[in-house]
Amino acid sequence: MLLASRGDDVRLFTKHSDAITAQGKIGVVKAALGTPWSLGIKRDICSAVNSFKPDIVHVHNTFPLLSPAVFHALGKRAARVLTLHNYRLFCPAAIPMREGRVCTECIDRHSALPSLLHGCYRNSRVATIPMAINVELHRALGTWTHQVDAFIALSEFQKELMITAGLPREKVHVKPNFYPGNPKVVSWEQRQPYVVFVGRLTAEKGVVSLLRAWQEWGASAPELRIVGDGALRPELELMARGLPIRFLGQVSSQEAEYQIAHACLQILPSEWFEGFPMVIREAFAFGTPAAVSDIGPLASIVQDGDNGVVFRPATPQSLLQVVREAWSTPTLLERLGKGARRAFESNYTEDANYSMLMDIYTQAIRVSRNE
Repeated sequence: MLLASRGDDVRLFTKHSDAITAQGKIGVVKAALGTPWSLGIKRDICSAVNSFKPDIVHVHNTFPLLSPAVFHALGKRAARVLTLHNYRLFCPAAIPMREGRVCTECIDRHSALPSLLHGCYRNSRVATIPMAINVELHRALGTWTHQVDAFIALSEFQKELMITAGLPREKVHVKPNFYPGNPKVVSWEQRQPYVVFVGRLTAEKGVVSLLRAWQEWGASAPELRIVGDGALRPELELMARGLPIRFLGQVSSQEAEYQIAHACLQILPSEWFEGFPMVIREAFAFGTPAAVSDIGPLASIVQDGDNGVVFRPATPQSLLQVVREAWSTPTLLERLGKGARRAFESNYTEDANYSMLMDIYTQAIRVSRNE
């Protein structure tokens, strides 16, 4: 843990979802009812805080067992910080996507009613009810305007979208993910001439568009290594017949990093709003340039022409044109790789991340004492 490694006194407070499955259907019903407001959380969190007396309580996930009631329970006992790992505060599905396409209807309308009409959570109107109540209850109570002192977004894109949804601008800060340590960069002469994709083989990751681009590129395309597994793998393997494409399947994190570190280009053709993809963080750490789709935060993380290239989402022709041009331009990928490493050293190291976090904590404490 970053904080503990720097000598900060840290205590963990966790609730495990295993308790839900252990109780079967009754557990599921209880969790659903407690999603908007957990009745037992005040006793539990106050006991922990009164014992430890922290300056900061940093919350990463309230769903389903903590619920946003945790912030009301804390009161002014400590400054309250929440990391936004998704969009659940205003989107009952957590990810603004419906039927394979980006959907920000609930965010744009400042209402969870569309999610009920569409059954956005697990494709079920019934299952969506507690999620929608959660959104509307805490909007009405002012939980996000008055009970949290600082929000941490993973990207500028996420920050702006959540402000549009209703968060107070002055309380939303950006702190991306970081890569621990200082990995050695594989020299360009030692790299192998392949492109790598690392991720789930599902529709929102854009892998069908990726394979269609490779089909159009044909046998002259560079080797594409696909790391990961998912429901689309059988379909993708059929599409890949006769093409220089290798499916490596689910591998260890060390093997995935090896594939990224030795590639000449990493590709992320997502067709949904990512948070802050770990694979980009890893690519930058290893000095591997990234090719990404221009959707959500990706084009603000990957700077076109500096540490990677950007193409239109869900458009195989754009992907093909941009990647093929980068691949065929002498020394371009090596230059972009150096830009990727510079981005890591400036923004995604442990030191840089710790400094950002301490600054956010300082501002949260100031807000907590002044409100």
